[in-house]
Amino acid sequence: MTNPITKCLRTKKPQDTKPIWFMRQAGRYLPEFRKIRKLNPNFINLCLNENLSSKITIQPLNRFELDAAIIFSDILMVPYGLNQKISFEKDFGPKLQSINIKQISDIDEIDFLNKLYPIYKSIKKVKKNPIIKNKDLIGFVGAPWTLLVYMINLCSPKKKLIKDFFKDQFLINRLLKILEKFLKIHIEQQIKSGATVIQIFDSWAGLLNEKDLPNYVYIPTLNLVNYVKSLDVPVICFPREIKNYKEFCEIVQPDAVNIDYNIDPKLIAEKITIPIQGGLNPKTLLSDKSTLKKEALKYLNIFKDRPYIFNLGHGVMPETDPMMVDYLVKFIKDY
Repeated sequence: MTNPITKCLRTKKPQDTKPIWFMRQAGRYLPEFRKIRKLNPNFINLCLNENLSSKITIQPLNRFELDAAIIFSDILMVPYGLNQKISFEKDFGPKLQSINIKQISDIDEIDFLNKLYPIYKSIKKVKKNPIIKNKDLIGFVGAPWTLLVYMINLCSPKKKLIKDFFKDQFLINRLLKILEKFLKIHIEQQIKSGATVIQIFDSWAGLLNEKDLPNYVYIPTLNLVNYVKSLDVPVICFPREIKNYKEFCEIVQPDAVNIDYNIDPKLIAEKITIPIQGGLNPKTLLSDKSTLKKEALKYLNIFKDRPYIFNLGHGVMPETDPMMVDYLVKFIKDY
C-alpha cells in the first residue's frame, strides 16, 4: 500500500510525512487552466470533455508534489444527469431551471450513465497516466442535502435558503430517494473507472438547524458512506460549517472527516479519533510566506501524532498565486 492517503485512511495511523492535496487544486488559479477555460466557456461541456478534463486533473501534479489527483468535474453533474438544466454564469455561479419531479422520477439508469459517461472515461485516462503512480485518484459527489439545496433553491443559497424551501415535503423526500439511488450509481462508476478514494461534499450542511441534521445530513450521508465502504474504498466526508463534528463522525462514521476553517482544530483533536483532513483557511494562501508557514504549522503541530491529511478548509481561491501553493507543498513535505 504505497498511496499515502489511502494508507493513512486504511491504517488510521500517523504517517512519517503528512499526505497533502487540495480541494479545487485542479482549476481556476492555474494559468494553464485559464487558457483552456477561455477557449471553453461552457463549464458543463468542459467537464464532459474527457480529453480536457483529464488534462486539467493532471495539471497541478505537473507543478506540485501532491499525493492525489482529484478528478476535474462538479457536484452538479448529478442533477445534470437527472435532466435538470444547469448553466454557470460568471460572477454568479450555477443557475438551475425548475425541476419536474415526474420527469426526474422516470429517469432511466442507462440514460443517466450515458450523460455522465465522459466523466468515467476521463477518470480512466487519468488512471493510465504514469504521474498518478503511487498517488491516489479522488472521485467525489455532493451529499444528498447539498444537491437538494441546489435543485430546489435553483442557485447557490450563499447564506440563506428560499423562504418556502421546506413547504413541499413530498418533493423533498422523493428527491432525496432519487438522489441516493443515482449518487450510488455515480460513485460506483467512478470507482470502477479507477478512483481510489471518494469524498462527499456537503457544502451547505451549515445552513441547517441541529434538529434537522438527522433527516437531511446524517441519515442520507450514512447511506452513501456505507455504500462506498461496501465497495472497499475509503470515504472522506466534508460536512462544511456544521457545529458538531463529533456527533457527525459518531453517526456517519466516514474513514476521515475534512474540517472547515471556522472550527478550532484543538477541539477536533480532543474529541475526534478518526483521521482528520484539512482546516487551513484558503485565504492564508493570499498572505505572505511567514503567515502561511505559521498557520500551516498550527495544524501540523496539533495533529502531529494523529493520522492527518493536509488540506484546506475549503477550495483553493481563484486569485491564489501558484508559487504560494508550491511553497506550502514543499514546506509540508519537509516537515
